[in-house]
Amino acid sequence: MLEPGEQGIEQTAWSCGKRVVDVGGLDLAYVEIAGAEPPLLLIHGFTDTSRSFSLLAPHLPGRRLIMPDLRSHGASQAGEGCGVADFAADIAGLVRRLRLDRPVVVGHSLGGMVSIALAAQYPELIGGMVILASTLKPDFGSDHQLIDGVAALRDPISPSDPFYDWWHACRPGVPRAFLAGLAQDASAIPAARWRAILEEIRRTDLTAAARAVRAPALIIAGGRDPLFGEAHQKSMAGALTGSRLIWAHDCGHNPHWDEPAFVAKAIAGVLPVR
Repeated sequence: MLEPGEQGIEQTAWSCGKRVVDVGGLDLAYVEIAGAEPPLLLIHGFTDTSRSFSLLAPHLPGRRLIMPDLRSHGASQAGEGCGVADFAADIAGLVRRLRLDRPVVVGHSLGGMVSIALAAQYPELIGGMVILASTLKPDFGSDHQLIDGVAALRDPISPSDPFYDWWHACRPGVPRAFLAGLAQDASAIPAARWRAILEEIRRTDLTAAARAVRAPALIIAGGRDPLFGEAHQKSMAGALTGSRLIWAHDCGHNPHWDEPAFVAKAIAGVLPVR
Protein backbone atom coordinates (compact mmCIF):
# COMPACT_ATOMS: atom_id res chain seq x y z
CA MET A 1 0.00 0.00 0.00
CA LEU A 2 1.48 3.32 -1.07
CA GLU A 3 1.90 6.29 1.24
CA PRO A 4 2.01 9.75 -0.39
CA GLY A 5 4.63 12.05 1.07
CA GLU A 6 4.83 15.81 1.05
CA GLN A 7 6.33 15.80 -2.44
CA GLY A 8 3.92 13.24 -3.82
CA ILE A 9 4.41 9.58 -4.66
CA GLU A 10 7.68 8.38 -6.16
CA GLN A 11 6.98 7.37 -9.75
CA THR A 12 9.50 4.53 -9.68
CA ALA A 13 7.60 2.97 -6.77
CA TRP A 14 4.18 3.13 -8.38
CA SER A 15 4.09 -0.27 -10.07
CA CYS A 16 5.54 -1.94 -6.99
CA GLY A 17 2.57 -0.75 -4.93
CA LYS A 18 -0.06 -2.58 -6.97
CA ARG A 19 -2.25 -5.40 -5.75
CA VAL A 20 -4.08 -7.85 -8.00
CA VAL A 21 -7.52 -9.39 -7.46
CA ASP A 22 -9.63 -11.76 -9.53
CA VAL A 23 -12.73 -10.01 -10.84
CA GLY A 24 -14.95 -12.35 -12.82
CA GLY A 25 -12.00 -14.42 -13.97
CA LEU A 26 -9.90 -11.38 -14.90
CA ASP A 27 -6.86 -10.25 -12.92
CA LEU A 28 -7.39 -6.58 -12.15
CA ALA A 29 -4.56 -4.52 -10.63
CA TYR A 30 -5.12 -1.57 -8.34
CA VAL A 31 -3.29 0.78 -6.00
CA GLU A 32 -4.76 1.54 -2.59
CA ILE A 33 -4.00 4.34 -0.15
CA ALA A 34 -5.53 3.85 3.29
CA GLY A 35 -7.78 6.48 4.80
CA ALA A 36 -11.26 7.53 5.78
CA GLU A 37 -14.51 6.33 4.27
CA PRO A 38 -16.29 6.70 1.96
CA PRO A 39 -13.55 5.68 -0.44
CA LEU A 40 -12.75 7.45 -3.67
CA LEU A 41 -12.57 5.11 -6.65
CA LEU A 42 -10.45 6.80 -9.32
CA ILE A 43 -10.70 5.55 -12.91
CA HIS A 44 -8.07 6.63 -15.43
CA GLY A 45 -8.34 7.47 -19.11
CA PHE A 46 -7.42 5.72 -22.36
CA THR A 47 -3.84 4.29 -22.35
CA ASP A 48 -3.16 5.68 -18.85
CA THR A 49 -2.97 3.63 -15.67
CA SER A 50 -3.64 4.25 -11.99
CA ARG A 51 -0.45 6.35 -12.16
CA SER A 52 -2.61 9.10 -13.70
CA PHE A 53 -3.78 9.98 -10.16
CA SER A 54 -0.37 9.94 -8.47
CA LEU A 55 -0.14 13.75 -8.59
CA LEU A 56 -3.68 14.14 -7.25
CA ALA A 57 -3.42 11.65 -4.38
CA PRO A 58 -1.24 13.83 -2.08
CA HIS A 59 -3.91 16.55 -2.28
CA LEU A 60 -6.54 14.19 -0.86
CA PRO A 61 -4.91 13.47 2.51
CA GLY A 62 -6.61 11.10 4.90
CA ARG A 63 -9.03 9.73 2.32
CA ARG A 64 -9.09 6.08 1.26
CA LEU A 65 -8.21 5.90 -2.43
CA ILE A 66 -8.69 2.91 -4.76
CA MET A 67 -7.06 3.37 -8.18
CA PRO A 68 -7.43 0.43 -10.60
CA ASP A 69 -5.76 -0.26 -13.91
CA LEU A 70 -8.53 -0.85 -16.44
CA ARG A 71 -8.37 -4.12 -18.34
CA SER A 72 -5.71 -4.01 -21.09
CA HIS A 73 -3.89 -1.25 -19.19
CA GLY A 74 -1.00 -1.40 -16.76
CA ALA A 75 -0.80 -4.61 -14.73
CA SER A 76 -4.38 -5.73 -15.45
CA GLN A 77 -5.19 -8.54 -17.85
CA ALA A 78 -6.58 -7.74 -21.29
CA GLY A 79 -9.73 -9.86 -21.34
CA GLU A 80 -11.74 -10.38 -24.50
CA GLY A 81 -13.89 -7.25 -24.80
CA CYS A 82 -12.58 -3.69 -24.60
CA GLY A 83 -15.72 -1.57 -24.66
CA VAL A 84 -16.99 0.90 -22.08
CA ALA A 85 -19.52 -1.68 -20.82
CA ASP A 86 -16.70 -4.20 -20.26
CA PHE A 87 -14.70 -1.68 -18.23
CA ALA A 88 -17.80 -0.75 -16.19
CA ALA A 89 -18.55 -4.40 -15.42
CA ASP A 90 -14.97 -4.88 -14.19
CA ILE A 91 -15.23 -1.87 -11.89
CA ALA A 92 -18.55 -3.11 -10.53
CA GLY A 93 -16.85 -6.42 -9.81
CA LEU A 94 -13.99 -4.64 -8.06
CA VAL A 95 -16.40 -2.67 -5.86
CA ARG A 96 -18.04 -5.93 -4.81
CA ARG A 97 -14.75 -7.81 -4.45
CA LEU A 98 -13.27 -5.16 -2.14
CA ARG A 99 -16.63 -4.61 -0.42
CA LEU A 100 -16.47 -0.88 -1.00
CA ASP A 101 -19.39 0.96 0.58
CA ARG A 102 -20.87 3.24 -2.10
CA PRO A 103 -17.63 4.92 -3.16
CA VAL A 104 -17.52 8.26 -4.91
CA VAL A 105 -16.23 7.49 -8.41
CA VAL A 106 -13.81 9.91 -10.05
CA GLY A 107 -13.40 9.23 -13.76
CA HIS A 108 -11.06 10.98 -16.20
CA SER A 109 -11.83 10.99 -19.95
CA LEU A 110 -12.53 7.33 -20.83
CA GLY A 111 -12.76 6.78 -17.07
CA GLY A 112 -15.55 9.36 -16.95
CA MET A 113 -17.45 7.44 -19.61
CA VAL A 114 -16.93 4.26 -17.61
CA SER A 115 -18.21 6.04 -14.48
CA ILE A 116 -21.43 7.08 -16.23
CA ALA A 117 -22.00 3.56 -17.55
CA LEU A 118 -21.31 2.19 -14.06
CA ALA A 119 -23.77 4.59 -12.41
CA ALA A 120 -26.47 3.79 -14.97
CA GLN A 121 -26.12 0.02 -14.83
CA TYR A 122 -25.14 -0.51 -11.20
CA PRO A 123 -26.77 2.41 -9.30
CA GLU A 124 -26.69 0.60 -5.97
CA LEU A 125 -22.91 0.44 -5.95
CA ILE A 126 -21.87 4.10 -5.99
CA GLY A 127 -22.54 7.15 -3.86
CA GLY A 128 -21.64 9.87 -6.35
CA MET A 129 -19.51 10.81 -9.35
CA VAL A 130 -16.90 13.32 -10.36
CA ILE A 131 -16.50 13.40 -14.14
CA LEU A 132 -13.22 14.92 -15.26
CA ALA A 133 -12.62 16.11 -18.86
CA SER A 134 -14.96 13.53 -20.36
CA THR A 135 -17.89 13.21 -22.75
CA LEU A 136 -21.05 11.27 -23.54
CA LYS A 137 -20.22 10.85 -27.22
CA PRO A 138 -16.68 11.44 -28.48
CA ASP A 139 -17.58 12.13 -32.13
CA PHE A 140 -14.01 11.77 -33.37
CA GLY A 141 -13.98 12.24 -37.13
CA SER A 142 -11.81 10.07 -39.34
CA ASP A 143 -9.36 12.96 -39.75
CA HIS A 144 -9.01 13.67 -36.03
CA GLN A 145 -5.45 13.99 -34.74
CA LEU A 146 -6.00 11.18 -32.22
CA ILE A 147 -7.23 8.80 -34.92
CA ASP A 148 -4.28 9.59 -37.17
CA GLY A 149 -1.77 9.37 -34.33
CA VAL A 150 -2.96 5.99 -33.11
CA ALA A 151 -3.15 4.61 -36.65
CA ALA A 152 0.53 5.50 -37.13
CA LEU A 153 1.75 3.62 -34.04
CA ARG A 154 3.80 0.48 -34.63
CA ASP A 155 5.04 -2.17 -32.22
CA PRO A 156 7.15 -1.93 -30.25
CA ILE A 157 5.88 1.53 -29.34
CA SER A 158 8.68 3.76 -28.07
CA PRO A 159 8.09 5.76 -24.88
CA SER A 160 9.86 8.61 -26.68
CA ASP A 161 7.49 8.54 -29.68
CA PRO A 162 6.70 12.16 -30.67
CA PHE A 163 2.98 11.29 -30.46
CA TYR A 164 3.22 11.55 -26.67
CA ASP A 165 4.10 15.24 -26.94
CA TRP A 166 0.52 15.78 -28.07
CA TRP A 167 -1.21 12.92 -26.27
CA HIS A 168 0.23 13.80 -22.85
CA ALA A 169 0.22 17.56 -23.39
CA CYS A 170 -0.05 19.55 -20.17
CA ARG A 171 1.07 22.79 -18.58
CA PRO A 172 4.73 23.43 -17.73
CA GLY A 173 5.69 22.21 -14.29
CA VAL A 174 4.16 18.75 -14.47
CA PRO A 175 6.98 16.41 -13.32
CA ARG A 176 8.95 14.85 -16.15
CA ALA A 177 9.30 11.59 -14.24
CA PHE A 178 5.50 11.35 -14.09
CA LEU A 179 5.11 11.91 -17.83
CA ALA A 180 7.89 9.43 -18.56
CA GLY A 181 6.10 6.84 -16.43
CA LEU A 182 2.84 7.44 -18.29
CA ALA A 183 4.61 7.00 -21.65
CA GLN A 184 6.26 3.80 -20.43
CA ASP A 185 2.90 2.42 -19.27
CA ALA A 186 1.12 3.35 -22.50
CA SER A 187 3.88 1.91 -24.68
CA ALA A 188 3.38 -1.51 -23.10
CA ILE A 189 -0.08 -1.70 -24.71
CA PRO A 190 0.13 -3.30 -28.16
CA ALA A 191 -0.75 -0.95 -31.02
CA ALA A 192 -3.59 -3.22 -32.13
CA ARG A 193 -5.15 -2.92 -28.67
CA TRP A 194 -4.83 0.87 -28.78
CA ARG A 195 -6.79 0.83 -32.03
CA ALA A 196 -9.41 -1.66 -30.79
CA ILE A 197 -10.17 0.34 -27.63
CA LEU A 198 -10.25 3.61 -29.54
CA GLU A 199 -12.74 2.16 -32.02
CA GLU A 200 -14.98 1.11 -29.12
CA ILE A 201 -14.74 4.61 -27.65
CA ARG A 202 -15.62 6.19 -31.02
CA ARG A 203 -18.85 4.21 -31.33
CA THR A 204 -20.01 4.88 -27.76
CA ASP A 205 -23.01 7.11 -27.03
CA LEU A 206 -23.90 7.42 -23.33
CA THR A 207 -26.66 9.98 -23.70
CA ALA A 208 -29.46 7.60 -22.71
CA ALA A 209 -27.36 6.10 -19.91
CA ALA A 210 -26.60 9.53 -18.47
CA ARG A 211 -30.28 10.44 -18.38
CA ALA A 212 -30.93 7.34 -16.27
CA VAL A 213 -28.27 8.25 -13.67
CA ARG A 214 -29.57 9.46 -10.32
CA ALA A 215 -26.28 9.67 -8.42
CA PRO A 216 -25.08 13.20 -7.66
CA ALA A 217 -22.50 14.32 -10.19
CA LEU A 218 -19.85 17.01 -10.42
CA ILE A 219 -18.33 17.74 -13.84
CA ILE A 220 -14.86 19.31 -13.97
CA ALA A 221 -13.92 20.56 -17.42
CA GLY A 222 -10.67 21.90 -18.83
CA GLY A 223 -11.18 25.29 -20.42
CA ARG A 224 -8.57 24.46 -23.07
CA ASP A 225 -9.46 20.80 -23.61
CA PRO A 226 -8.63 19.91 -27.25
CA LEU A 227 -10.66 16.69 -27.11
CA PHE A 228 -13.88 17.48 -25.26
CA GLY A 229 -14.66 21.17 -25.31
CA GLU A 230 -17.59 23.29 -24.18
CA ALA A 231 -20.26 21.57 -26.30
CA HIS A 232 -19.36 18.18 -24.84
CA GLN A 233 -19.45 19.52 -21.30
CA LYS A 234 -22.79 21.28 -21.66
CA SER A 235 -24.33 18.19 -23.26
CA MET A 236 -23.14 16.06 -20.38
CA ALA A 237 -24.36 18.53 -17.77
CA GLY A 238 -27.77 18.61 -19.44
CA ALA A 239 -28.11 14.84 -19.46
CA LEU A 240 -26.93 14.22 -15.88
CA THR A 241 -29.87 15.36 -13.76
CA GLY A 242 -28.87 17.81 -11.03
CA SER A 243 -25.20 17.81 -12.00
CA ARG A 244 -22.90 20.79 -11.47
CA LEU A 245 -20.30 21.93 -14.00
CA ILE A 246 -17.15 23.80 -12.99
CA TRP A 247 -14.27 24.94 -15.18
CA ALA A 248 -10.54 24.63 -14.75
CA HIS A 249 -10.11 27.51 -17.16
CA ASP A 250 -6.36 27.30 -17.80
CA CYS A 251 -6.23 23.51 -18.08
CA GLY A 252 -6.33 21.21 -21.07
CA HIS A 253 -7.49 17.61 -21.15
CA ASN A 254 -5.73 16.67 -17.90
CA PRO A 255 -6.74 19.10 -15.12
CA HIS A 256 -5.67 16.63 -12.42
CA TRP A 257 -2.10 16.87 -13.76
CA ASP A 258 -2.15 20.61 -14.43
CA GLU A 259 -3.95 21.74 -11.26
CA PRO A 260 -4.22 18.81 -8.83
CA ALA A 261 -4.88 21.07 -5.83
CA PHE A 262 -7.84 22.72 -7.62
CA VAL A 263 -9.28 19.35 -8.65
CA ALA A 264 -8.80 17.89 -5.16
CA LYS A 265 -10.58 20.84 -3.55
CA ALA A 266 -13.53 20.40 -5.93
CA ILE A 267 -13.68 16.67 -5.16
CA ALA A 268 -13.53 17.28 -1.42
CA GLY A 269 -16.48 19.63 -1.71
CA VAL A 270 -18.80 16.84 -2.89
CA LEU A 271 -17.74 14.08 -0.50
CA PRO A 272 -20.54 12.94 1.82
CA VAL A 273 -19.98 13.24 5.55
CA ARG A 274 -20.39 10.08 7.61
